[in-house]
Amino acid sequence: MASFRDLLMQAKSQIREVDTAAGEELLRSGWTLLDVREPDEYEQGAIAGAVHIPRGQLESSIENRIADRSRPIVAMCAGGVRSAFAAVTLQQLGYSEVASMAGGFNKWKDEGRDWQRPRTLTDDQRNRYQRHLLVPEVGEEGQIKLLDAKILLLGAGGLGSPAALYLAAAGVGTLGVVDMDVVDESNLQRQIMHNVDRVGDRKVDSAKKTLTALNPEVNVVTYDTRLGADNVLEILDGYDVVIDGADNFPSRYLLNDASVKLGIPVVHGSIFRFEGQVTVFDPLDGPTYRDMLPEPPPAELAPSCAEAGVLGVLPGIVGSVQALEAIKLILGVGDPLRGRLLVFDALEMSFREFKLRADPANEVRHDNRDRIVVRELDGLCMPTLT
Repeated sequence: MASFRDLLMQAKSQIREVDTAAGEELLRSGWTLLDVREPDEYEQGAIAGAVHIPRGQLESSIENRIADRSRPIVAMCAGGVRSAFAAVTLQQLGYSEVASMAGGFNKWKDEGRDWQRPRTLTDDQRNRYQRHLLVPEVGEEGQIKLLDAKILLLGAGGLGSPAALYLAAAGVGTLGVVDMDVVDESNLQRQIMHNVDRVGDRKVDSAKKTLTALNPEVNVVTYDTRLGADNVLEILDGYDVVIDGADNFPSRYLLNDASVKLGIPVVHGSIFRFEGQVTVFDPLDGPTYRDMLPEPPPAELAPSCAEAGVLGVLPGIVGSVQALEAIKLILGVGDPLRGRLLVFDALEMSFREFKLRADPANEVRHDNRDRIVVRELDGLCMPTLT
């Protein structure tokens, strides 16, 4: 019958073991550090950039956290015992290049090497966002990204309502809301942030009440103003993503030019009767609104919802997709709708996708940002450059 010592010696005979100095060199050369200590140990101190998976969860979690089995990994625990067994497990799972750090974090810290006290969620946050924490693409690291994120919503209406509600529920730390309108009874058929008791209230005030009631942690910043050339750059500056819920072409072109100048991605949405569209305009990596629509169509071919009507549930679908795309951008996961226009037909219950490409003739590009002049646009909304 083998003793623990026998098992440990056997494990170490099957793996590559490195000291802390060699481990540090491997990390500098691009190896991934896998910290297999328990959560309470990790919270007391860790090495920056480590992937944390407690040893007891390694087999069930590693493939979701580190999918590439050719990725070189240095396993670390407190002293080098658990990491040795972890290294054996990783090899059995097919990870081709694995090492265990002898001495572990305790020796690393005693030698004066760099470490930090990692930021972690509070117990209340863990409880609130526990379903996110179970998703490998989110986890605690992703939830912290959401808590640090700043997303601006242009409009607190049909599209802004579902987008804002789901972003607040997801724990996005700061939500900006731009709207200069008041709540009207005709809004309530689709604008679910508002209710009959708030008819006549400013929409931004109603939105803030709803969002903070849903998640008091969210900082809701309100802009009860018309978005114009005199304020758009100031309002957008500092936000990570913009949700475009505008219902008119001047606002969309104004938003486009400002977001291109600042390099901020815009999740665009539009609705008409039974149809909706969503795409991501990322000035750093893809086409923008002016690439899709260099000039606005004639007014008679582009009636507003107030003129043509819209099915009340449609903005709930489109706005939710916008919120999802914004979350993907914040987390850096999945394949956002950059260069792809998603078109939804509620009558057919169909989704179609169309490719969007940058127009070489479009001069309103981020690399031209110093020449872009953001101003009120009229006529054909031609780009304005210095």
